[in-house]
This record gives sequence, C-alpha cells and structure tokens, in this order.
Amino acid sequence: MSRATNKQTPEPGVLYVVATPIGNPDDISARAIRTLADADLIACEDTRRTGQMLASHQIRTPTISYFEHNEERRVPELIDRLGAGEKIALVTDAGTPAISDPGFRVVRAALEAGIRVVAIPGASAAIAALSVSGLPTDRFTFEGFLPAKDASRRRALDDLRVEPRTMIFYEASRRLADTLAAMATAFGDSRPAAIVREISKTYEETIRGTLVDLERRFRANPALGEVTIIVEGASATPTPSDVAPVTVEVPIAVQALRDAGLSLKQASAVVAKLTGRGRREVYQNVVKSREDDDSADD
Repeated sequence: MSRATNKQTPEPGVLYVVATPIGNPDDISARAIRTLADADLIACEDTRRTGQMLASHQIRTPTISYFEHNEERRVPELIDRLGAGEKIALVTDAGTPAISDPGFRVVRAALEAGIRVVAIPGASAAIAALSVSGLPTDRFTFEGFLPAKDASRRRALDDLRVEPRTMIFYEASRRLADTLAAMATAFGDSRPAAIVREISKTYEETIRGTLVDLERRFRANPALGEVTIIVEGASATPTPSDVAPVTVEVPIAVQALRDAGLSLKQASAVVAKLTGRGRREVYQNVVKSREDDDSADD
C-alpha cells in the first residue's frame, strides 16, 4: 500500500525591515544582528558596504542588491521568495529602510500579498537630530530632501511657511547654504533652527541659531558630511520679523505697477520692499527679462 504524499502550500515568509548604524558601528541592536544572521537573504542598497558590516559581526547570510534604480524589477522577485517561505531582511546603507531610502515599494507589495512585515527598530538620523536640536519635539513633520532646483525648492518651502510643527529636512552638504538662504526667505530670517552634522560619527556637531545666522556661517565655511536640518515651526502669532517677504514674479509685478502709473524706479522700489530684495537687483531683473523677450522675438 503506497503512502499518499501530503502536498501543502508553504507558509509565507517574513519581511524584516532592519535599521542599521548611521555612523558609529556599535549602534546596532542585538536583535538586528540576530535577525540578519537568521535570515535566508538580505536585500541591501550596496552589497559591498553591507558586506563589510555583516563581516564585522561574523554574519554569512547571502545578500542581493535592492536600490532605487532596480526596485521595480527586484520587488516581484523578493515577493516570490517571501511567498515561498523565505525570511528576508531589508537594510539600507545606513539608518532605517524606507525613510528617504528604498524600501516603501517592497513593504507595500509584501503587505498586499499577505506577507508579514516586522520592524527591527534602530538608528534614524531624523529622530536623533531632533532629539538634540533643542527645538520642540512634541509635534514634528519629516520633509526629507527638498527639490534640488531653486524654483521647485522655493515652492516646497512656501507650502510650509505656516507649518506650526518642528520640521526635519535632509540635505546634501554642498547645497546647505543655498537651502538655508531659501528657508530664510520663506520662513523669515529670525526663525530658530539647528544643523546636526555627522550624527554618531567622530566629528559630530550640532550648531544652533537663526536661519540667517546659519546661512552666513555655512556660506563662509561650507559643511562636510551628512547633514540634517531642524527648523522650528511657525508661531501662532508671528512677529513682523517672522513674516517672510512676499514671493512674486519680479518682472510681472513691476509691469503691473508701471501700468498703474509708477515709474520704473518707483515700481522697482516697491517690489524690492515686498520681496526683500535690493532695488538695484529688481531693476536689473526687469532689464534682463526685457532683453530675453527681445531676443526671443528675433
């Protein structure tokens, strides 16, 4: 008598979202080390960088690349493996996955597939910076990286002008001074802020001050390394110094005032007052706009 084979669908696996150190290699939990060692596979941004971290803890779990430019192709593969019962750990180069790093898409796909997703918490630059900023921590909003282009960044900051919660931003060190200047324009020169640089690393520092003071400092002495910006939220009753200049298209505003009867000099002075710019800068902006229009007509 033959014995019947009992074929069963394998139990779904588990996706572990594992936080790793953002600087100091000791900032990894015992639970994270155990999870990485027990996993069938580790999905990571840079297999070489993660491989170094794993080697330091004698972890030999296989790795696979998972980063911004291969997410679309990689997600179905990872979901198939999870569906077959594998335990997969998701990590990024530093910090908590999916927080301004890859991870959101595979987490959502796993949940839609009925796969269990487990957080293995740990380091996060945003929370670490907020905790030492000296700014209110009871309510805050994480804004990640602002757009790199000036116009897009200005619009994003304009949308946050009256945001009452403390705001957390990431920024590339090479763009820090320009971003602080844009923030001062949008939020007002006197808005308190803090720059937290190289969190948990050897040269970590936190510099506090107003947006305009911080912009001047980092314009004169450019920052190096990883940067987090913490900005205090808008006051419920802003003082005149807290009110940012009005954002307008300079040539259009000047022409509207000219149409109302003002001279070019008078119109430039009014727009300069509204925008916080110099009158000469406004005048030159209008002249350049006219030259561009003339060249476009040729």
